[in-house]
Amino acid sequence: MFDSLQDKFQNVFKSLRLQTVLTEESVDETLREVRLALLEADVNFKVAKELLDRVRVKALNEQVRSSLTPAQEIVRIVRDELVEILGRKESLLTYSKDYPTIFLMVGLQGSGKTTTSGKLALWLSRKKRRPMLVSTDVQRPAAREQLAIIAKQIEVPCFAGEGITSPIELALAARKDAADRGHDILIIDTAGRLHIDEQLMQEVSEMQLKLRPSEVLLVADAMIGQDAVRSAQEFHERLGTSGIILTKMDGDARGGAALSIHHITGQPIKFIGTGEKYDALEVFYPDRIVSRILGMGDVLSLIEKAEAAIDQKAALEVHHKLRTNTFTLADFQDQLRQVRKIGSLDQMLGMLPKVGMLKNLKNVNADAHEKELVYLDAIINSMTPQERQNHEIINGRRRKRIARGSGTTVQQVNQLLKQYVQARKMMRSMSQSFLGRQLGKLNLPSNLTQAKS
Repeated sequence: MFDSLQDKFQNVFKSLRLQTVLTEESVDETLREVRLALLEADVNFKVAKELLDRVRVKALNEQVRSSLTPAQEIVRIVRDELVEILGRKESLLTYSKDYPTIFLMVGLQGSGKTTTSGKLALWLSRKKRRPMLVSTDVQRPAAREQLAIIAKQIEVPCFAGEGITSPIELALAARKDAADRGHDILIIDTAGRLHIDEQLMQEVSEMQLKLRPSEVLLVADAMIGQDAVRSAQEFHERLGTSGIILTKMDGDARGGAALSIHHITGQPIKFIGTGEKYDALEVFYPDRIVSRILGMGDVLSLIEKAEAAIDQKAALEVHHKLRTNTFTLADFQDQLRQVRKIGSLDQMLGMLPKVGMLKNLKNVNADAHEKELVYLDAIINSMTPQERQNHEIINGRRRKRIARGSGTTVQQVNQLLKQYVQARKMMRSMSQSFLGRQLGKLNLPSNLTQAKS
């Protein structure tokens, strides 16, 4: 996300930091570069102009010009104005007092509406909600079957409505079924079109009138740039949308839609889709996104991802195994899988601040590292239970068999075993120092207190 814009901002502010005195000319030169960066990122012209006008007024303030670090002041001003453009604070979902709360998903065909409905259902279920899905798209072939497959994969119920062919009747029947079965949220995936037409708007308007949804969420494809902004504006003018979910943000290196859509429509961006997996949906935090754009990283989101992915009880068990020297290849495999749950290497690197040695992390071949993790998993899967428990019994003959079974080479098997031994030593060393002190502060259950000793 925002790779192109991030690089350009880094270059602009690098040249600004070289200047010892901040003059009107230097501010104008910097803002010209910023304007070019924004326009090349497909940011709406009016949005870019308003942003830069406000930045210029604040940057030429006497207090900034007399500051010991004027360059840092300019970066701060740009950051604050970008946050303002994006909506200042995160926008939370609105829930109804009556069961079920209804979320109406609208948007053009191809924007990822059906997949996003599933992602939102999974996100809600992890927040201890009980969502149900229903597709009212009777136009697109197999649209309802697609949502049913997604619902099965994320283990969320989907209302089938067999024999019902009217979108309104489908939605009303699903609402009754959700209420009867104790589901507090109903997510309605509506039909889309290749373009906005009267039939589409009439259908959604009628559904909105009869169901009174708490949220009308527009699903927009970030990769189509300003076309997404224009369609969002039309949807809002005709339906009164309450929020936007931007999809395919992981494939949008420019970021023009994200930086324009709130300011143009007045509607908050509530979520962004950051990948193909069903858990690749993030709450949109304007301040965190701006930090990513300016190369400051988004460590808070990375920590939240790690906390959600890593099982704390399992972490304590690993600590105990490390202390007692019983950490096996099976445990090593579990740790690799826990890391992969956090997200792709590209996503994790994108959340780290671009300072010091981390400036060149974008040159890391993330795809190669992802493939390596897949190979490591396959190699351990090819081992017998005894070999996973005791790596020392894996002799040359066993290594050849493991390589054949995993579709890898003996060299790759040797490399994995070497990495395992090194990781075990490093993790044990860390466990004895930092983790040991942290565990001492925890109020552990009685059956785990032995891990501390």
